[in-house]
Amino acid sequence: QVQLMESGGGLVQPGGSLKLSCVASRSISMIGAMHWYRQAPGKQREFVAGINKGGAINYAESAKGRFTISRDNSKNAVSLQMSSLKPEDTAVYYCHVLWLESPWMSWGQGTQVTVSS
Repeated sequence: QVQLMESGGGLVQPGGSLKLSCVASRSISMIGAMHWYRQAPGKQREFVAGINKGGAINYAESAKGRFTISRDNSKNAVSLQMSSLKPEDTAVYYCHVLWLESPWMSWGQGTQVTVSS
């Protein structure tokens, strides 16, 4: 069973920083793309950032200039460095992977990020 283990969420003050990590239980060579999504209370899950197998990166407009996605191939991991956090960044953040083979797609269990003074 493929697993994605997320960590790094927590409570931070506005303007602060957090780093989220997601470790996959399968080799990163089997990964087509890794993404971060988030879901705030009462809202739909939305795309935050993504990196594909070739290293191409894209961000949601809300993340540009503040968030940085990176990949650690040696650890089968993807990270999301978040800075200049705002209260509107408060959400459950999910790791999402597109695999090159079955099961084709996986979601992590989510990690809570709360930005509040």
